[in-house]
Amino acid sequence: MNEDTTRTRFVRINDRIDKLAADPLIAEEVRKYRDERDTVNRIHAQGLADIRKASNLTQKQVAAALDTDQGTVSRIERRDDLLLSTLRQYLAATGAEHPKIVIEKDGVEITLDLDAFA
Repeated sequence: MNEDTTRTRFVRINDRIDKLAADPLIAEEVRKYRDERDTVNRIHAQGLADIRKASNLTQKQVAAALDTDQGTVSRIERRDDLLLSTLRQYLAATGAEHPKIVIEKDGVEITLDLDAFA
C-alpha cells in the first residue's frame, strides 16, 4: 500500500464542519452544532477575560508579562482553539498559581496539571 494513502491527514474541525454544512441532508444539524460551538467559544473567551479582570489587570499589562502586545492578548482571549502551553502562559501572566483543568468522566474527576506544560 502506498504510504501517502495510509497516513492520516489532520483536518481542522472548522474545515470539517464547513464541509458537513454543505451537505443539505445534515445542514440544519450542523447549524445547531455551530451555534452551540459559538456559545461555548464566547463563554471560553469571557472566562479568560474574567480571570484577567479578577486579577485587576488590563490586556496591556498581561501583554507585558507575556512579552507581547495587547492585540495578541485580545486574540488569545477570543480564540476558539488554544494550545495548553499558551493557556498556561496566559494564566501565569494573570497571576494564577498551579493552574489545572478538571474534567469529570463517568463520575470520576480527572485533573490535568498545566504546570506540566511549562
